[in-house]
Amino acid sequence: MGLSSFRGGIHPPGNKELSKDSSIRQVKPGKELAYLLSQHIGAPARPLVKKGDRVLAGQKIAEASGFVSVPVHASVSGTVKGIEQRLTAAGSVCDAVIVENDGMYQEAAAADPAGDPGQLSREEILERIREAGVAGMGGAGFPTHVKLSPKDPEKIDYVLINGAECEPYLTADYRQMLEYPEQVAGGLRILLQLFPHAKGVVCIEDNKPECIRVMEQACAGDPSLQVRVLKTKYPQGAERMLIYAVTGRKINSSLLPADAGCVVDNAQTAAAVYRAVVLGKPVTERIVTVTGDAVARPSNFLAPLGMDHGELLEAAGGLTKPVEKLVSGGPMMGFALFDLHIPVTKTTSGLLCLSADEVSRHKPTACINCGRCVAECPERLVPARLARFARYGDEKNFLKYYGMECCECGSCSYVCPARRPLAQEIRSMRKMVLANRKKEGEKK
Repeated sequence: MGLSSFRGGIHPPGNKELSKDSSIRQVKPGKELAYLLSQHIGAPARPLVKKGDRVLAGQKIAEASGFVSVPVHASVSGTVKGIEQRLTAAGSVCDAVIVENDGMYQEAAAADPAGDPGQLSREEILERIREAGVAGMGGAGFPTHVKLSPKDPEKIDYVLINGAECEPYLTADYRQMLEYPEQVAGGLRILLQLFPHAKGVVCIEDNKPECIRVMEQACAGDPSLQVRVLKTKYPQGAERMLIYAVTGRKINSSLLPADAGCVVDNAQTAAAVYRAVVLGKPVTERIVTVTGDAVARPSNFLAPLGMDHGELLEAAGGLTKPVEKLVSGGPMMGFALFDLHIPVTKTTSGLLCLSADEVSRHKPTACINCGRCVAECPERLVPARLARFARYGDEKNFLKYYGMECCECGSCSYVCPARRPLAQEIRSMRKMVLANRKKEGEKK
């Protein structure tokens, strides 16, 4: 049987060899940490502290302000300096709780360990996950307790753990599975308690043979768990592509994975679920890859939330050459940075430092109608046409040609010989459409 995959997609250089053999290393933050109140999709968290308050590591400093929201916890002990606006990786600003680190790392009392999670009810498991502030750590940041609360849990028959990590350069999920496979497998077992008819599948690309072996060992002896080997191809880790590759089922922008009988969680998210439920530990840190040809020692760090990106770069030995491009995340789906004074959040997967910005070195030219963007689009769209509609603000035709089905993977921009910013134009139009829909909904 061939490897599981999907139609279309591309094969950019992985460049994972820079950091894949770097073991996860704990890193200490500097004097000041900034905890963004919006590290997830949904309503921002509501601060529980004020200027002058002393906080402890693991203490809840902001509470969820609705069902689609999660709390925020401190990663250090120290004194609250205030609530200020800070820059995000996406270039916007967000309220943040600013804490002055006292360097003592005194911890708040953790929730009581569950011991045997099999004795917990569905409601107790979901409450532990919510209270721990678990949100999707693959990039989207969707509150995990919401994702695990579909209308009909009985109809979920697949829980997929996304260990593809198809984004070039990044190796944080790889190191999570390689060094702590029991947390990933343990988290998956807990998720399966919520869905009595589901099978658990850990999905890993075939360019990670050691990781496949380790996860197979962690899942051995449990008939409800299996490891599925996927073809190495970008964007194999995109939710829709992953579901199709493993189950053959299709979803579109108007459907959720649950509509296809699936729940999809990232490998680090599964590990966070394990720590929250079994150990009673909230999300206060995550694994972040610092890499690129300009980095002295490409590394994988267990980075405290709120820590400055610039401090992560220093921990990796700093730069060895001038940098033309800084990216939070990977080169395909990440955000270009103009400032390193940005805090680590639950969705921070990496910091990429490149000595050459290949995109800016090639100016866009006219479309030559080669059709490569069509051939490689995993959603079977016509990106060049959608980008043209986006350029002229033609929302009617953009929607007519299924522009909202774009998953923003960037495959079209990558293969375009004319170097046109197709994905960026389509992404901007999608945001405008969503904003218009929100306005219309508010009027009603």
